[in-house]
Amino acid sequence: MKENGMSDTIFYAPYIAQTAQLPEQESQHCVKVLRMREGEKLTVTDGQGFFYDCTLVEAHPKRCSLRIEQRTAIDKKGFDLQIAFAPTKQMDRNEWFVEKAVEIGIDHFIPLLSSYSERRELKKERLEKIAISAMKQSQQAYLPEIEELVRFADCVTRPFEGRKFIAHCHDLPKKPLAQTYRKGENALILVGPEGDFSEEEVGNAVANGFEPVSLGETRLRTETACLVATHTIHVINNQS
Repeated sequence: MKENGMSDTIFYAPYIAQTAQLPEQESQHCVKVLRMREGEKLTVTDGQGFFYDCTLVEAHPKRCSLRIEQRTAIDKKGFDLQIAFAPTKQMDRNEWFVEKAVEIGIDHFIPLLSSYSERRELKKERLEKIAISAMKQSQQAYLPEIEELVRFADCVTRPFEGRKFIAHCHDLPKKPLAQTYRKGENALILVGPEGDFSEEEVGNAVANGFEPVSLGETRLRTETACLVATHTIHVINNQS
């Protein structure tokens, strides 16, 4: 156990408050991989903002039973960050972005279907597993939401309480994200596919309140641009 009482290994059990058990996959990891036994202490998150200090009551590889000793509420950061991105053709690049963004801190992923999208189908189950693993590894208490594919036109017209940005590479007026975003603001950032958004899509987004921004002087791959946007928001919010 660490000095703050949290285990090095965090388990994920979304319904722990109702069942006081680990799901089968987590139970198997607990018993078969970590070889934990009855009476040992462990930390569990429900992914909804709580950590649970628990004692292992029954070390069963399919259903570990727990006794909850203490529940701790974790405050959310002072801003909401959503990234809407056009998934790349190579799934491992999407997985890389999700993993790293969760480690840094993000609230919501919106896979986009745009004019030049390389990938028009997406099974989000794999991305959800990546997000859960990254949440546990980085010892966070909130699991970001991952949506199914959303059409670009639907994404830009739905309500969002905060600043809305669209990152693109067209030779059109835009400001650096780092110079226009302000600390504490909720942010929704659109990042396009390798072929970028079409100029029509950029115009549609601007007409719906999105601010055109750049993410640097060089042309970035989709997953790199997504991570740069995520990191930029966090750098600004961590400034004193």
